[in-house]
Amino acid sequence: MTRTDAVWAVGRLTIGSAVKIVAPLRVYGEERMPRAGGLVVAANHFSWIDPPALGVASPRTLYMMAKVEAHRVPGLGELMRSFGAFPVRRGQSDREAVRTMRRIVRDGNALGMFVEGTRQRTGVPGPVQPGAAMVALSEDVPLIPVAIGSQRWRLGNFAPVSVAWGEPMTFAGLPRGGKGYREASVEVERAIRRLWDWLVELHEHGRPREATPPT
Repeated sequence: MTRTDAVWAVGRLTIGSAVKIVAPLRVYGEERMPRAGGLVVAANHFSWIDPPALGVASPRTLYMMAKVEAHRVPGLGELMRSFGAFPVRRGQSDREAVRTMRRIVRDGNALGMFVEGTRQRTGVPGPVQPGAAMVALSEDVPLIPVAIGSQRWRLGNFAPVSVAWGEPMTFAGLPRGGKGYREASVEVERAIRRLWDWLVELHEHGRPREATPPT
């Protein structure tokens, strides 16, 4: 167990317990995540509850990418880095972040990304940016789409949050380059939206404890 794994183990007991109180959490399909090997976890993003909710829902340590501004917040930045998070400069080319992402999966770890690039204010998942597909294609590792149903959650309203894991995706036959990354991102966007639509319907039917997300 690495130091980061140890921090995650403690975090699941502490931060994880707090998340389950303020945002009653249910997780579906987590058995689909491979327990070993490099991979990319690609999730949508509505709220600041999403990173800890995804962390609690993940069977593995996730090395998360987060905007550099968050890393500069005293206390928060140190906490995030203790969990293995690394900074990225949004809206511009960040070669160091790209190298870090590729190294994470090359070393057999799980990279976690909120693939829209920013929180979505419309209440539905937004367009998927090509970064996650680029890493998966370049390093030849699977990508797992994840939908987070947190669009109704606000601090203090205790609205339920659900997480649905999709089946691992591979992109055999797509070229390693801009065209391939864009085509793969369209597939990821469709997969996340399909999972999220399923979560919306699931909540309308009372959010049962046991259910299988669509493939």
